[in-house]
Amino acid sequence: MSTEKPSVLFVCVHNAGRSQMAAGYLRELGGDRVEVRSAGSEPKDQINPIAVEAMGEEGIDITGNTPKILTVDAVKESDVVITMGCGDACPIFPGKRYEDWELEDPAGQGIEVVRPIRDEIRRRVEELISELLPAPATA
Repeated sequence: MSTEKPSVLFVCVHNAGRSQMAAGYLRELGGDRVEVRSAGSEPKDQINPIAVEAMGEEGIDITGNTPKILTVDAVKESDVVITMGCGDACPIFPGKRYEDWELEDPAGQGIEVVRPIRDEIRRRVEELISELLPAPATA
């Protein structure tokens, strides 16, 4: 069994909402057992303030995060690449696990619309953690 930490890259167009919320959850719930990255094909200048507010309601602070440009290296260095509406912008490399999470874009939406998107992201991140970090066997 490998002792290396799995690495996950979350990608969306602006790296300001969905991918930042997913990365926030994975950092919080996965702790130091998972390496977490996020990026966008056309990153914005700042994180969506409604996404920040929605995550704050969960006790997760993503205010210090900055949208980053998607690079080939970020994909190469990741074991799992999860796209959220980035289209064909994400490079494909053999041997990587790719998933596309179809989620509504929180950009321009109010908190009432963003909360269910956030909750769906959490559900998917929890499922991902259960796949990447199986619970230790109990006797």
